This record gives sequence, structure tokens and C-alpha cells, in this order.
Amino acid sequence: MSRFQELRTILDQGRLFKVVCGAGNEDPQEVNRLCLVYTLAGALGIDLSANVEVVEAGARGVESAMSLAPELGIPLTTRPFINVSVGLKGDPHVRKARILAEQCTECGMCLDVCDQEAIVSDPTNVLAHRCIGCGKCGEVCSFDAVEYYTRKLDFNDILPRCLAAGAETLELHAIVADDEPVLQDWRTVADILPDQFISMCLDRSQLSDRHLVRRVREAAEIAGDRLIIQADGAPMSGDADDFRTTLQAVACAELVVKSGLPARILVSGGTNSRTGELVKLCGLPVHGVSVGTYARNLVREEIKAPDFPADREVLMRAVEKARRLVDENIQAIQRN
Repeated sequence: MSRFQELRTILDQGRLFKVVCGAGNEDPQEVNRLCLVYTLAGALGIDLSANVEVVEAGARGVESAMSLAPELGIPLTTRPFINVSVGLKGDPHVRKARILAEQCTECGMCLDVCDQEAIVSDPTNVLAHRCIGCGKCGEVCSFDAVEYYTRKLDFNDILPRCLAAGAETLELHAIVADDEPVLQDWRTVADILPDQFISMCLDRSQLSDRHLVRRVREAAEIAGDRLIIQADGAPMSGDADDFRTTLQAVACAELVVKSGLPARILVSGGTNSRTGELVKLCGLPVHGVSVGTYARNLVREEIKAPDFPADREVLMRAVEKARRLVDENIQAIQRN
């Protein structure tokens, strides 16, 4: 069975749990550790930044997990699919924060809310490799001292190098209103990876329901049977573990399901341990769940430990937390 056929089977059985390390997260050590933990926990998808060093670190984490699994008594039968995410200017997943020194009062509010620890003791020094553009610093700043920027990537250069480093699927974050640049970049992604699934991430913040369905239709015309739509709720908002936090993601997925268009659907954005349960209650035939903020924060204490992963007790504590998250979602949406 080819890897395309293998992923198609996983999707059609509703078994894809994808951990989102962050499209803007370029911290190789954190990514490596997240990949190690979530591979051991049974995640079959891993989402990474379009950065060769990061992809290599993620691939090493996967390989370490596959090697360690027999020793730890964990039956792993499928190597997870590493996905690389890119985005258009304006999409929140690929932006970075910049703090303007002339307007910053050094109140420290941004330091307190940055889960990624991208803002260090000097508030005007943002560590770009850790910033994921979540927007929390801008939300708490009363002095308009935070602005955001996007680094435009040459897809024809970086994506083939990421594929060579271990990635297998690609995702375009297209949470912008203008269709023309979206479809132009989508065609580029489709041409770079002609024989595997490609994913488009969409939400309703910039698009009406009708516009979103039209974009899905246009994406399907280019990708055909290879199309995955990642239906996003509120990107990077999965701090709480309740139905309300994940509601918008499920609502966006419901819109794509109702369209009847030929796409596999992943629920994302504000997702948590309750997402699969809510999907099941709503009777939505989705194909997988992507979890980012909640999944990363769930194991943050363990992967930051100085003796991780050598301390097997710490490692297994992280794996057990992650496994519960994976199982709670997949058991709810999996098709018999």
C-alpha cells in the first residue's frame, strides 16, 4: 500500500489525529519533543513550520518514538505523516509579532500571556523562532505597541526542501479574503506535491458562508480526490477544555459537510479534548481532528523538564496525557 493509500484509509476511517506544533513555531527542540511524545501517543499527523531545520527535528522525534516504542511496550504500526504548513500574508497562522520600542511602556502584560515564551525579559525583544502569531500580546496591550508581519516564502524553493527533509503532505493556510492569491498559491502547492493529499485551512473570519463554500469548490477543482479542508474555528485559541471553545470549529466543519463537496474534513482551531465528543453529538462525518494550542500546553511541563526525555517517568507522564487526548477525539469520530 502506498503512503497516499494509507493516508486515504486513515481519513476515511476517521482516525487522523494531527498535533499542530505551530505553523510559526521554529524552535527545533520543542518540535522534536512534541513529535516524540505525540507519535508515542498514537497521533497519525504532525503539523510543522515550513523550515527545513524544524522538519528535520520533527522527523528525528518521530524516528526516536518508533525506535523507543517496543522498549516502552507501545504498539506503533503506522508512522505519522509529517505535514508542512505555509500561508498567505494576513493569515494569522504564519504571522509574527513585533513590539514597537517607542510605544512600549514595559508593563509586562505581554510577557504574562505568551504561552510560547517568545517574549523575553526585555519586552521589545520577541524571539521570532518561538512566536506563532497567536495575537495574545496584541490583545492585552493598551498602548498599540504590538504589530504583526509575515515573511513571504518562496514555495518553489522551501517546500521541495521540506519534503526532502521528511515531510509528506502540505497545507496552505488561506484565511484571507482575496481569492486570486489563494488559488495561485494553491496551484503551486498542488504542482509541487502531485501524488499526495494537500490541505487548505479555512475559517469564517474573512469569508461569508457562501464565499467559503465557493473557495472549497475551487480548491476541489484543482486538487480533486486529494483535497483535505481543515475547517478552522478560532485559530490558536484552545486554552480551555470545553464545548464552547471548540464550537466554532465544529460549526465551520458543518458548513463544509453540508456543501457536499468532495473533501476530507479536519476540525481545527480552538480544538481540545471535547472536540470529538461535540462532533459526534452533532452527527458530523468528519475525517480527523487537529489540535494545536491545547495539545502543546497539555505536555509543556514535561517537555520542558531538564532531564526529558531521558527520564522515562517524565516521558511516560507526557505520553499518557497526550494519549488520552488522542483517544478521546478519535474514539468519538472513528467509523466502525
